[in-house]
This record gives sequence, structure tokens and C-alpha cells, in this order.
Amino acid sequence: MQLQPITLRGRFVDMVPLTEAHAPDLLRHTARDSFTYFKHDDPEWTVEGIRKFIGECHAFPGRVPFATVLRSTGEAIGSSSYYVADLPNRGIEIGWTWIASAHRGTRVNPESKLLMMKHAFEALDCVRVQLKCDARNVRSAAAIAKLGAVREGVLRRHVIVREGHFRDSIVFSVLKEEWPHVKEGLEKRLV
Repeated sequence: MQLQPITLRGRFVDMVPLTEAHAPDLLRHTARDSFTYFKHDDPEWTVEGIRKFIGECHAFPGRVPFATVLRSTGEAIGSSSYYVADLPNRGIEIGWTWIASAHRGTRVNPESKLLMMKHAFEALDCVRVQLKCDARNVRSAAAIAKLGAVREGVLRRHVIVREGHFRDSIVFSVLKEEWPHVKEGLEKRLV
């Protein structure tokens, strides 16, 4: 199993390697509250600030960031990443996800996660895909549960985030034997 940038093509969105060329679209479509629960401070709200943020995404060890691109317009409207790959144990995490507010609750999240999980289970031969979110981020926790992921529990005081806050992280996962059922549920949401 090897983790590297790849383009994942869907019906409504493509997950493509995130580049600085996506910065203008991301600045235009991303709500400022998209980064509220991220570990780091918000990027500077300029094209150059978003480019710098994209560079930081690539500098994070083991992270493979994607731009979520609408097939209908070719515009980047969010991002998600593979990271914390546990290659010897055939596990991977999907996270650092944000979606433009106008596209939340649409086909964007289910298809982007379908593409990423399908690649993880069917191409990388993972046995586990993990997702986490800040326990305060009720919207993300609900979206992850709606994907069909199983809530495993809470990592208490898991990481220090903005202003020294200790974040509790909710952990979800999908196992390889659960994948066919999860996949079917995600595909139904795209009809």
C-alpha cells in the first residue's frame, strides 16, 4: 500500500491533488467559519494567504490533500485529505475536510467520501478508514455519522488547538467488512 497524490473522478465532484492554482476558487467559495475547528489559526483571507495555507497542507507529514472540484463548473469548493496513514496495519484517516457552505448537505460530501473510501478500500487495500472531528463540531459529527461510519468514542484532551484549548476528538471508522454496506448507502445518496 502506497499513499500518493491521485485524481479520483466522480459524477458530481472530482477529488484532485490540491495545488496553489485552487487558491482563488477556495477563497471565493470558502466561508470563514470553515476553519473554526481546525488545529491552526485561520489562513490570511487573501489569495496569497490561501496559497500559503495550501503549502502548509503539503508540508504536513504524511498528508495527501485534495481539492474538491465541481464537475459542472471546474471550481474548487473545498478540500479533504488522507493523512495519518498506518500503512503496516492497512489503515488510513480522512480529514481536514471543509466544504463551501452553499454545498453542505448536498451530494458533495457523500460523493467525495465515497471516492476517497473506495480508493482506500479497493485500491490501497485498507482494512480501516478513520475519521475524527472536534467534539464541539456538531455539524461535522452528524455528517460523518450520516456517511455510515461507526462512532467509536471520544479521545479526551486529544490535541491542543487555538488559544491553548484542549480539543476532545470524536473518532469514527469504517471497516473493510462494513464497506459494501456503507458504499451502497453513499451511492443511494447520489441518485
